[in-house]
Amino acid sequence: MKVIVPLAGKGTRLLPLTKRVPKPLVHVAGRPVMDYVMDTIAGFDVEELIVITGHLKQDVEHYITTHYQVPARFVEQKTLDGTAGAINLARPWVDGPVLIIFVDTLFDADLSLIRSSDADGILWAKEVEDYQRFGVIVTDGKGYMTRIVEKPDTPVSRLANIGLYYIKDWRTLFDGIGQVLGRAAGKGGEYYLTDAFQYMVDQGRRLLVANVGGWYDCGKVDTLLETNEHLLRNGRALVPAPQPGVVIRGPVRIEPGVTLVECTVGPNVTVEAGSVIERSTVERSILGRQVMVRGSTVSGSVIGDHQSLEGLTVRDSVMDGSEIVAAK
Repeated sequence: MKVIVPLAGKGTRLLPLTKRVPKPLVHVAGRPVMDYVMDTIAGFDVEELIVITGHLKQDVEHYITTHYQVPARFVEQKTLDGTAGAINLARPWVDGPVLIIFVDTLFDADLSLIRSSDADGILWAKEVEDYQRFGVIVTDGKGYMTRIVEKPDTPVSRLANIGLYYIKDWRTLFDGIGQVLGRAAGKGGEYYLTDAFQYMVDQGRRLLVANVGGWYDCGKVDTLLETNEHLLRNGRALVPAPQPGVVIRGPVRIEPGVTLVECTVGPNVTVEAGSVIERSTVERSILGRQVMVRGSTVSGSVIGDHQSLEGLTVRDSVMDGSEIVAAK
């Protein structure tokens, strides 16, 4: 099968870091978000990645071609006209079933359903309590989609749409996208892929809704740090040998080559190679490579590579290029 990966977004909720780093290449627990997503499809025979690029497209193309063995095709989304517009750009190269993955989230999903289900498509979803924040999928008694409702006022469903889809009937999908693009655009001039799924259902196609075990957002500071903690608690932790004057409160990932002097680190902290933390406290944060923290406090924040903090208090913020922006 082919895999469509839309990557055109600017990641505005992680500014200023995403001025320099494409959103799918932002690090969590020491790896780019996209690496975890690619791990999930490692067991499948992927004929081609069709990558929809935009912001910092050269960096995305270079990373994918140098880090993954899967053949990749890059198509630029010059106008950010929504998810339906992004997927439509892949249409000339799709000639069979496709997997569509939006990579600003991580998920624990059973992709083996692709091999066993006879449905026309599969939409993965996560049951949530705060259903008002999401597009939710309404199902019939057999677990097939009947409709998608954006941010409902009442609990018509608690199954949040997570941005992971397998479409066997690709022809009807693209017919639906054509119908969507022929209408007036929605809010912000965008066209929504979910409207194409509704078209498929209205045409009698069966879209199975499958639950995921976990769904972890990497698109903004607070959820990125929650995802960091989840990964640290599930195999990504790395604790240095005890040192005098250094207090470590797990879970943490402190990579080889990090220098710690009279400091407290953790809980929920990742510090990448070459960084120095001296006479400081760092908690609930992600520090990139070669970050210098002296006489400072860092909490609830994401600090980009090669940043220097001396005598500062940084809370609930993003820092990169010597610029600090409060978390959105």
